[in-house]
Amino acid sequence: MKKFNLHLYLVTDEPSKCRYSLLETVRKAADGGITIVQYRSTNPDAGTCYREALPIRDFLASRGIPFIVNNRIDLALALEADGVHIGQRDLPVPSVRAMIGPDKILGLSVSNENQLRAVDAALVDYLGMGPVFPTISKLNAPPVLGVEGFSALASQSPLPVVAIGGLDAERARQVRATGTASGIAVVSAICGAENPEAAARALA
Repeated sequence: MKKFNLHLYLVTDEPSKCRYSLLETVRKAADGGITIVQYRSTNPDAGTCYREALPIRDFLASRGIPFIVNNRIDLALALEADGVHIGQRDLPVPSVRAMIGPDKILGLSVSNENQLRAVDAALVDYLGMGPVFPTISKLNAPPVLGVEGFSALASQSPLPVVAIGGLDAERARQVRATGTASGIAVVSAICGAENPEAAARALA
């Protein structure tokens, strides 16, 4: 039985952009109330990523917080992660589901109506939707939706939706006020914060 809470979804940034190590950032953020974590890295060295992510996975397991790997199905399987999050340019959803099995969490990024209409709700567990606001944490991001655009799109979703893109505590409140988001996903708002625990608490 898949159990996960999307309320405050932390996506890890590159270590060079964090004030603390990734593990310490996650530890502090967990004390602040994050409910799920996605390990995202652009490093092509799988071994380095594995060694970096393993202690994060173990810590999250001890706290009962799901651990998701972005894009890298091989890494997710090697780490025995709780799930995988993929984008529109990654492997097709049916192929990923077949690779990870029926019990792992599978998230998919969408940014427009065409992508939303193509979602197979029998294979995907939740959607990451955005960017809601301009973001510096992801290059070549799709056009910004804005709060109203996000709400209009999210209200059509057959699955739980996580808002992502340029969110801080005030913007998160605006998105939550629409009643269309199951959760808020952040990167730099926690990873780049001087106090990740306090930042997570404010976002939660």
